[in-house]
Amino acid sequence: MDQEYERRLLRQINHQNLPSKACLTKSLGAACSPVSVKSGDRFIPTRAGSNWSISFHYANENCRSPSQNYKAKDAGSDTGKDAVAYAALLRNELLGAGIDSVPDPHGDDRRHAVLTQDSRGLFRYTVHTKRVPFDSDNEVSPYSLSPLSNKSHKLLRSPRKPARKISKIPFKVLDAPELQDDFYLNLVDWSAGNLLSVGLGACVYLWSACTSQVTRLCDLSVDGDSVTSVCWNERGSLVSVGTHKGYVQIWDAAGGRKLTSLEGHSARVGALAWNGEQLSSGSRDRVILQRDVRTPPSAERRLQGHRQEVCGLKWSPDHQHLASGGNDNKLLVWNSSSLLPVQQYSDHLAAVKAIAWSPHQHGLLASGGGTADRCLRFWNTLTGQALQSTDTGSQVCNLAWSKHANELVSTHGYSQNQILVWKYPSLTQVAKLTGHSYRVLYLAVSPDGEAIVTGAGDETLRFWNVFSKTRCTKESKSVLNLFTRIR
Repeated sequence: MDQEYERRLLRQINHQNLPSKACLTKSLGAACSPVSVKSGDRFIPTRAGSNWSISFHYANENCRSPSQNYKAKDAGSDTGKDAVAYAALLRNELLGAGIDSVPDPHGDDRRHAVLTQDSRGLFRYTVHTKRVPFDSDNEVSPYSLSPLSNKSHKLLRSPRKPARKISKIPFKVLDAPELQDDFYLNLVDWSAGNLLSVGLGACVYLWSACTSQVTRLCDLSVDGDSVTSVCWNERGSLVSVGTHKGYVQIWDAAGGRKLTSLEGHSARVGALAWNGEQLSSGSRDRVILQRDVRTPPSAERRLQGHRQEVCGLKWSPDHQHLASGGNDNKLLVWNSSSLLPVQQYSDHLAAVKAIAWSPHQHGLLASGGGTADRCLRFWNTLTGQALQSTDTGSQVCNLAWSKHANELVSTHGYSQNQILVWKYPSLTQVAKLTGHSYRVLYLAVSPDGEAIVTGAGDETLRFWNVFSKTRCTKESKSVLNLFTRIR
C-alpha cells in the first residue's frame, strides 16, 4: 500500500474518533449530544429522545381540560373506534394486557379500559417455568398460524356497536313569522297526541306532525293581548296559554274552544307546567300560582320565593316536586304541600330558564344559566348537593333529557346559537348542531322521544333527529308549512 495513502487513511480514522473521546473527557455533570456518533465500522443509534408512552397511547386523558375534550375528535366515529381497537391490540401483544373486548369510546369507564396509564414497564423479561395449556386464554394453540394471542383473537371477533350518526341538518324547516326573540318566554310545546303548539304574536297555532295540517287555535288580538307561553297537559288534550296581561287560558285542542280563563297574575305569564290536573304558572310579578282546573279559581296556592321574573317551571317525573328558575339567578325546588321552597340553589350567575328533571335517575335535576353564567349544573335534590357543572361557552336557553338514553340536549343563545347533545354523567359532547342565525330560545321533544324541534328569533322552526339513528315511521312527503316552506 502506498505510504502516503496509508497516512491519509489513518488521519481520517483518528479524526472521526475525536468526538467520542472528547465526550468521555467531559465531567459527569455534562451530557453528551444525542446525535449518533460513528466509531469505526459500527453505527450505534441513540434513543434518548424516544417517548414510548406517547407512541403507545399512554397519554392520561385526566390531564385534559374539559374544553380540550370537547374539541377532540369524536370517538364514536368508525375511525375513533378503530384507533381504540388498535391500541388495545398493541397492549395485548406488547404488554400482555389481556383485553378481549373493545370498550365503548363514549362509555363512562373508557378512561379505565384502554387508555389508562399502566405502571408496568413497556418491556418485561420473564422466564416461563411452566407451559400453559394451549387452550388457555393466554396461550396460542400450537396448531395456529396466527402470531396473535387468543385474547387478541377474541378482541378482533368481539361485536362492535354500529357508529352512531346524528344528522347535522334538520329534516324539516318551517317558517314561523312573529316568533318572538325573548329569552323569558316559552312559546313552543309538543303534545302526547303529536300536535305542536306555537305562539306567534297574538295567535296560537297547532301543527300536526302526522298530517302536516295547521290550525289556528286562538287569536288574542281582539282583546289587545299577546301570547307569552304555551304548555300541553300530559294527555295532550288541553293546552294552556299564558298571556301578556297575566291571564292563563285553557283550551280544548280537539274542539277548538276555550274552557276557562284564569286570573291572578298582575304581569305576563312566561312559564307554565302541568302536574296531572294541576297547572302551575310563573309570572313577571315573581309569583307562582298553582291551581286545579277542576275546582273554582279561588282555590289556588301562591308560591313566593323569587325576587324577579319567573322564567322556568318543571315538575318532577314523580309529580312530587316543582323546580322553578328566575331572573334572580335562583333555582328553587318546591314540594306539593309547603308554601316555601324546600331547596334553594344560588350557584348560577345569570337567569335560570333551562330546567330539566332526569327520567332515569330519581331526584336528578339539570339547570342552565344565561349569558353571564353559560354553565350546565346538575343537582341531587334528594340530598341538596351540587353534583357537577360544565361551561358551555354560551347562553343556555333550554334543556331536555332523552327518554331512552342517559343523554340530554341543550339549546344556546349568545354567542354561538348552537344545539348540543350531551352524554351523562361524562358530559361529553355527542353532537353539535347549527343552523339558526338567532338565539335558539325554544325547544320541545317529540312524544316518541326521538326528535326535537327548536325555535329561534330568525322566525324558523327546525326539526332534528338527535336521540335515535332512524325514525320508526316514514316521514310524510307532503308539503310542510306553517305559512311558508323554507328551502
